[in-house]
Amino acid sequence: MIVIGIDPHKSTHTATAVDPATNTDLGSIRIDATLTGYKTLIAWAKSWPQRQWAVENAYGLGHHLAQWLLVLGEVTLDVPTTATARVRELSRGGRRKNDRIDAAAAACVAALQGDARPVDPEGPAEILGLLDERRTNLSNSRTRSMNQLHALLRQLLAGGAPTSLTASAAAALLRSFRAKSPVDRMRVGLCRDLIADIRRLDDQLAANEKQMAETLDEHGTRLREVDGIGAVTAARLIGRTGRPDRFPTAAAFANYNGSAPVQIASADTDRHRLSRYGDRQLNSALYTVAMVQIRMRASAGRNYFEKKIAEGKKPAAARRALKRHLSDHVWRIMLSDEKRRLQPEKNHSARAA
Repeated sequence: MIVIGIDPHKSTHTATAVDPATNTDLGSIRIDATLTGYKTLIAWAKSWPQRQWAVENAYGLGHHLAQWLLVLGEVTLDVPTTATARVRELSRGGRRKNDRIDAAAAACVAALQGDARPVDPEGPAEILGLLDERRTNLSNSRTRSMNQLHALLRQLLAGGAPTSLTASAAAALLRSFRAKSPVDRMRVGLCRDLIADIRRLDDQLAANEKQMAETLDEHGTRLREVDGIGAVTAARLIGRTGRPDRFPTAAAFANYNGSAPVQIASADTDRHRLSRYGDRQLNSALYTVAMVQIRMRASAGRNYFEKKIAEGKKPAAARRALKRHLSDHVWRIMLSDEKRRLQPEKNHSARAA
């Protein structure tokens, strides 16, 4: 089995074939990061029918090539950049670095079964991530349009418009207003344009949530069984987490989403502060779930919150503790869902073998 290491860059990729038995460099090729370049790479690799690919940073710069190889049925591994750096540092030549050496280092890590792991094909998590990003953009556009509409209505109407404004309510306010100057007529025209934009965005947001719910049904997640987690929040948690098994422990996931508290000083183990690191979108989703559960008197989160208050914690500290507790709970559910989803695929592969 020959290992072909890939050192990806934005515009070019370098591939180096390595014989794992002798650690011998069998050849190298540099291609453009285009479909034509990918086809050239496959044609070059056919010299070794028994092969596997080791792509450095397969979820970053090497993402497109790695997914393309998976579609062709190639065995593809992801090698983190830190692993190739260690191999390069320990190899002959010290700190030498070029694309060919980096590609060979990726192949060596894969051959020695170091930090390399199989690349996962894109699936429901990626779809939910795309839908979540789309929803964020739609929500930002709606907020901007609503702010502009409020500003125009404030100039047209005495006292402006209520803060809880909808497109229908704004249209009703305009119907009761009679413009008497060219400037006011222009403002009314702009308000109508904005109302049409808001209605369109509302329809798109509703369609987006429906797509999220359908994808979650296909995914088979149990996240929506947790109090405070609906389709939108579940989509954000799954989409931004990706494969939950890439986090070795619940603590690693909590550190990633910023819910793990940070010690104020290394010598003071009893005092902690709020972490400002991690994925802030994930952190916001967990905070929303925590606040909803605190408001639900019969929820497990409310009982946990009151338990922390009884222990002498301040409300802010109790909320942070609940958010960390929810982080662990959510990670375990996603991990269980992922194992259950992948089990039929493993059974099918075993039967096929």
